[in-house]
Amino acid sequence: MVALDALVVTTALSTIRLRLGASIEQLEWTVNAYTLSFAVLLMTGSALGDRFGRRRMFVVGLAIFALASAACALSPNIVWLIVARAIQGTGAALVMPLAVTLLSAAIPPENRGRAFGLFSGTAGLAVLSGPVVGGAIAQGIAWQWIFWLNVPIGLATIPFVLGRIEESYGPRTPLDIRGMLLLSGAVLGIVWGLVRGNIAGWGSTEVIAAIAAGVLLAVGFVFWELRARAPMLPMRLFRSRVFTAGNAAGFLFFASLYGSAFFLAQFLQTVQGASPFGAGLRLLPWTVVLFATAPISGALINRFGERYLMVVAMLLQGIAMAWIGLVARPGVAYSALIVPLIVAGFGAAAIPTAQNAVISSVVPSAIGKASGTFSMLRQLGGAFGVAILAAVFSHAGSFHSAQAFSDGFSPAMVVSAAFSLLGVFAGLLLPRRRSAVVEVVDTPTQFAPLAESVGMGAGGN
Repeated sequence: MVALDALVVTTALSTIRLRLGASIEQLEWTVNAYTLSFAVLLMTGSALGDRFGRRRMFVVGLAIFALASAACALSPNIVWLIVARAIQGTGAALVMPLAVTLLSAAIPPENRGRAFGLFSGTAGLAVLSGPVVGGAIAQGIAWQWIFWLNVPIGLATIPFVLGRIEESYGPRTPLDIRGMLLLSGAVLGIVWGLVRGNIAGWGSTEVIAAIAAGVLLAVGFVFWELRARAPMLPMRLFRSRVFTAGNAAGFLFFASLYGSAFFLAQFLQTVQGASPFGAGLRLLPWTVVLFATAPISGALINRFGERYLMVVAMLLQGIAMAWIGLVARPGVAYSALIVPLIVAGFGAAAIPTAQNAVISSVVPSAIGKASGTFSMLRQLGGAFGVAILAAVFSHAGSFHSAQAFSDGFSPAMVVSAAFSLLGVFAGLLLPRRRSAVVEVVDTPTQFAPLAESVGMGAGGN
C-alpha cells in the first residue's frame, strides 16, 4: 500500500491537472510532497520504532497513512492535495523502515537475500502497478478513489499486526531533531530550486538562493552528524565501501525509476492518446518482468555475488531508458516500446541486490539504521529523479501538443538512462561474490567480535 502510493497518481495526473487546474510544477509536488516527507522522516521513523516499540510505531504509521489518504480524497484543490500527500508520506516513513527492520530481525543472514527479493518484488510490483491501479480507478470511478482505497486496507491491517507480530525494541537513543531539521531543509531547498528553475529562471534569486541554502544545510547536516552524540545517520557507516556503494546504487536506480514512470504514463496518454487505464496496461511489460525479476535475483545473490547482478541490472535499465528516449515521438507504435519496457523490468535485480549489500554490511545492532538509510536515500533518489527529469522536460517541451511533449520527453528519458549508467559504477564497488564479503562497523570497536561471530567481520570488500 505504501509503495503503491508512490506512483499511484501518475496515470491520474492528466485528470487531476484538468479537474483541479494544476500546473506541471504542482503535479510534480503531488508526487514529491509524498516522496520527500517519506524520505526525510525515515530515519526518525526507525529511531521512534527502536525507542517506543517497532510494532507500536508501525501501527501508528498505518493509522496516519489511512487518515491522510482520506484527506487526499477530500481535497477541494491542488494545495490541499499536496499537503495531504506530505502527511501521507509521514505515515509511510513509519511503516516502510519498520517493515524492513522487522523482516531483517526475523530472517537469518543466509536467507535474507531471498527474503529481500520477495519483499522487493512485492514493493516493486506495487510501485509499477501504481499507474495501472491509478488509471483504472481514475477512469472507472473517480481519481479520489485512488486514496479512498487505502482507508479500509490500512485500518483493517492494524489488528493483524497487533495479533501476529511480536513487539521488539532497538537501542533507545535520543532523537536527532536537529539532524532531521537540517536534512529536511537541505532536501527541500535543492528540490524547490530544481522544480522552480524553468519557471522562475535558473539565474533568478529565488532559484539560486534555494539551491545554495539547500547545499549549505546539507553540509551543515554532515558536520552535525559527525559530532552528534546520537546521530540519525552515523557517518561512520560510510567508511564501508559496500554500504556506500549499495546506497549510491539504490539512490540512482530509484531516480531513474520514479522519473521514468512519472513521464512514461503521461507520454502514453498525451502523445499516444491512451486512457488512464490504457496507459497503465501498456506499462505491464515493465511491471510483470520487474515482479518476476526481483525475487529471483534475490535468490541468486549468494551464488553470483552482488557486483555482477548490480552491474547487469543497472546497465539493462540504462539501455532500456535510452532506447525509449530515442524512439519516442508522435505516431510511434506502441509495439516499438514493448521490448525496451521488458528490458527495463530486468533492472529490478538492482533493488534486492543493493538492499542486501547495505543490510549485510552492518552488525545486527545497526540493522535499523542501515535499513532506514537505504530507504531514505532511495526515496530521495525518487524525488530528485522526478525533479531533474521534470526540469529537463520543461526546458525542451510542454503539454501544448503531442510534438511539444515528445520534445521534452526524449531528453528526459536520456537523463533517466544516465542515472542508471552511473549506477553501473556504483555496482563495480560491490563484492564479486557474496562469500567474499562484508565489512562493517556501525559502531564502536566493541561490536567487532559480534560482527565476526555472524560472518560479517571487518576487513574484506
